[in-house]
Amino acid sequence: MPPPILVYGAYGYTGRLVVREAVARGLEVVVAGRNGERVRDIAGRYGLAGRVFGLDDPGRLESEVATVAAVLHCAGPFVRTSAPMRRACIAAGTHYLDITGEIPVFEATFAEHAEAEAAGVVLLPGVGFDVVPSDCLAAKVAAACPSPRSLEIAFAGGAGVSRGTLRTMLAHAGEGLRVRRGGVLERLPFGALTRTVEIGGRLRRVVAISWGDVATAYRTTKIPDITVYTDLGRSKLVGPAGLRALSALLRVGPARRALDGLVARRLDGPSEAARARARVELWARCVGEDGTAVCGRMTVPDGYDLTARTAVEAAAKVAEGAVPPGAWTPAQAFGADFIDGFEGVTVRVPAPC
Repeated sequence: MPPPILVYGAYGYTGRLVVREAVARGLEVVVAGRNGERVRDIAGRYGLAGRVFGLDDPGRLESEVATVAAVLHCAGPFVRTSAPMRRACIAAGTHYLDITGEIPVFEATFAEHAEAEAAGVVLLPGVGFDVVPSDCLAAKVAAACPSPRSLEIAFAGGAGVSRGTLRTMLAHAGEGLRVRRGGVLERLPFGALTRTVEIGGRLRRVVAISWGDVATAYRTTKIPDITVYTDLGRSKLVGPAGLRALSALLRVGPARRALDGLVARRLDGPSEAARARARVELWARCVGEDGTAVCGRMTVPDGYDLTARTAVEAAAKVAEGAVPPGAWTPAQAFGADFIDGFEGVTVRVPAPC
């Protein structure tokens, strides 16, 4: 029997969905995390081996990951948790995947490409909703666009957010907006860029956000100008002034910590019924040097259910040796059509802009 896949953060909202999906597929799985009681609970529920360890002891961490084929890291915020796990995996010769959507984590991971390649290790961040569907859509529209120079991505929908997602958002909320211009990451005030896009059959006012594709789509496509938008609803808070005020508030440590504590105590995530009803619509527009625009559209299931499926499929492929060593985006690792094979996904490229 091949070495198992270790799911770290297995008892979190998304981690539980990942474990359930992996077990349903018959994969050999070990569950792990810092909280012994919660590790034992999910291990017992599925009859799995469980391990309890934190990320603050490099030697212990390396020994724990050395006995598995791959780590599927589901414990965020990844800006705090990814580096120690990546370092341990590289040292142990174990493949690493995560479900981050955080731009600094992508950039740090891609910077370790040569080291991972030399160690025979795959580093594959962002194998969930952040960023599998959008990365594949970006690759598709870029391939159809002559000499692409700019890329815009927008998305809307879903059943809501989990505790972990919201805590990650709070951790970065005071940092402003990140876009890519001329191949370089730039910082703008949150709320500085808005536009109107037809998504899901209606016009929506969307606002630019610091989404992982600003890092991953650049690595996948080499398009120098990249902006990502989402629909934050119809509240006045979505206007530039409201978003700047919110960003300023969340730069204040006590306010951010208070909100983080409230989220940690009160929020879990969308119900299974809500996820089953939800869909997410994605739109991408690539413009070439001659002004030619190519658009693409994609519909996917709710992001959390999709994350469980794409993350487990990616981990299984990596554990089987289907991806060469190094640091990759999902579309680089598996091709732009990777997303097409998942139930509930529809893709149109080209599509009306």
